[in-house]
Amino acid sequence: MKLETIRYEKLFATPVLRFRIPDCQRLNADLLQEGAAMRATSAGVSKSNRSGWHSKGNLFKRETPCVQTLRELATECIASATRKIGAKADLDDLSLKLFGWMNMNPSGGYNAPHTHPGAQWSGVYYVSQPAVETGNSGMIEFLDPRSDLPNWRILDAPAFRLKKKIRPEPGDMILFPSYLVHWVYPNEAAQERVSIAFNATFKNRR
Repeated sequence: MKLETIRYEKLFATPVLRFRIPDCQRLNADLLQEGAAMRATSAGVSKSNRSGWHSKGNLFKRETPCVQTLRELATECIASATRKIGAKADLDDLSLKLFGWMNMNPSGGYNAPHTHPGAQWSGVYYVSQPAVETGNSGMIEFLDPRSDLPNWRILDAPAFRLKKKIRPEPGDMILFPSYLVHWVYPNEAAQERVSIAFNATFKNRR
């Protein structure tokens, strides 16, 4: 008697998508200049950042070309990710709100574990990411949102690992569901690590 597999599906998976913005050097240079201008006039706010600077207000309300270019790219990535997960909603019937901010982490700076309540997608665009040869500097780590999984550790199955680390490069944009707990390792380089994080929220137009 031969066993026949009639179906295999992954239930309750958490999608994480990684995009690359090509030829991003000019965009990143302009974003760094924009960040320096904002930092010169604002002490920023304290959120999940530790020993770093977090811009105040919605970055995407700034009219500078580099910020608006990034806003358009983020919108494109969000639409692509939403289609990728098989969403059946017609995106033309939904309005999209983007709220973004800039993070500047000096040596030793990091972001504590947190989530982004109230949105569907959260994302991070990497403007400046100092290169390191070893260690966890520059890595973002995601924690499995499911409970009662310790017994799966013995199988060492990728789908049931408790953590996932990614070291992005400048020009990378990572999208993930806003409920996913994440944090950023301390910057071990002398140069600042600069990223732009954002939340994306869909609402009915009616």
